[in-house]
Amino acid sequence: MNLKSDIFLNKEIRELKVTVMGLGLNGGGFASAEFFASRGADVTVTDLRNREILKATIDKLSGYNIRYVLEKHVREDFTGADIVIKNPAVPADSPWLSDAKRIETDISIFLTLSSNPVIAVTGSKGKSTTVSALYHVIKEIHPGAKLGGNITTSPLSFIDSLEADKRSPVVLELSSWQLADLAGKNVLKPAVSVITNILPDHLNRYRGMEEYAADKKLIYHDQDKKDYTLCFYDDEWGKKFAAETPAKALFFSAERLPEGMEGAWLEKNGEGFIRLAGKKERLIGENILMQGRHNRLNLLASGAAAYLYGIEAQVIEKQLASFRGIPHRMEYICTKKGITFYNDTTATIPEAVIAAAISFTSPVRLISGGTDKKLDFSVLDRLAGKTEMIYLLEGSATDKMIPFLDKYNIAWCGPFNSLSDAAEKAFSQSREGDTVIMSPGCTSFGMFKNEFDRGDTFKKIVDSF
Repeated sequence: MNLKSDIFLNKEIRELKVTVMGLGLNGGGFASAEFFASRGADVTVTDLRNREILKATIDKLSGYNIRYVLEKHVREDFTGADIVIKNPAVPADSPWLSDAKRIETDISIFLTLSSNPVIAVTGSKGKSTTVSALYHVIKEIHPGAKLGGNITTSPLSFIDSLEADKRSPVVLELSSWQLADLAGKNVLKPAVSVITNILPDHLNRYRGMEEYAADKKLIYHDQDKKDYTLCFYDDEWGKKFAAETPAKALFFSAERLPEGMEGAWLEKNGEGFIRLAGKKERLIGENILMQGRHNRLNLLASGAAAYLYGIEAQVIEKQLASFRGIPHRMEYICTKKGITFYNDTTATIPEAVIAAAISFTSPVRLISGGTDKKLDFSVLDRLAGKTEMIYLLEGSATDKMIPFLDKYNIAWCGPFNSLSDAAEKAFSQSREGDTVIMSPGCTSFGMFKNEFDRGDTFKKIVDSF
């Protein structure tokens, strides 16, 4: 296999010197290292973390001849490489990248090599549920379909299986950072692109919402009028995107769309419909397995994207009715002594916590708090009257949350210096019929490796009760 065009110096993969910057614990770094090493490239992995932290990933690569530079970076590993594969979490202005000949990511490598049709999803919240539900629908008709991207599965991990299968679609979840890394490469042209919503997020990395939204716009930058862009009607960002995209723009909404407007919407009873070319069809019935109207909205976006891709409405409705959700996103854990536990660790902004709390009619107890990423916690007023108690984990964001909780007379206790202590307190104070949700509204830095480690830890704690 040859990498396309001179951006890869027209070399065979086995002739390339490749530096993977950021091995990581999930997805792209591992897949990139394996992809190039398995094809005979000269691969160096460099990561500021130590071998103990990265042991599980390094062990999985033990069969390959890979050079590791850990707990430091060395300039020559960047200046001497034909390609540097960067982790999306590494800022583009990192001084280590300044002298690199070519900077790529696992996503850009995949999109350069693959000619399979792509359906791409981005947004602040709901994108992982949306892509997973979309994949659940798509694979019913296209069994060879694949799901990857920000959902912790690198598309390089399944690129070989697509070699003889050029028709099967690939569903990609793309974060703002991943999209930013694709700027100017002209490799992303989705048949359907979806932007779930735009909410304040990652403002510790961006100078403001305009800059954050600009990266999201890259999802449709190279589309054309044969493609579709699905935008959220209920906020102004969605309307801006619809006006700018070169593709055909349609909306989805939590409320009925204006009469005659093409797009998808939810009725008050939770049913979801789409109207296209004068034809109205149902995509979501009243009975689904997932809790919360916000999840119905995610399913609506996924159903509408599948419909625009050509899947029949009857198939979409059937598949969405059987979709159970995904780990770490309002994930049902168990019910003990009449108390129900949910893991919502990927709720890393306050708006997501609010969505979790209002999803239930039963009394709700939240475990929240963590590290600040310059978010606005004044929106917590919407939790007033919605929770029995909030059990706070210590952290810089928690310090910002407390004044607002006090202002709105929302009961809280803590802060706790361990998730175990917070969960045990919540369990001891709960009554039969209560729902305990670990929905932090913040990042996991300091106390956990990442948000998934936080979710797995919570599940283990609950299992021990």
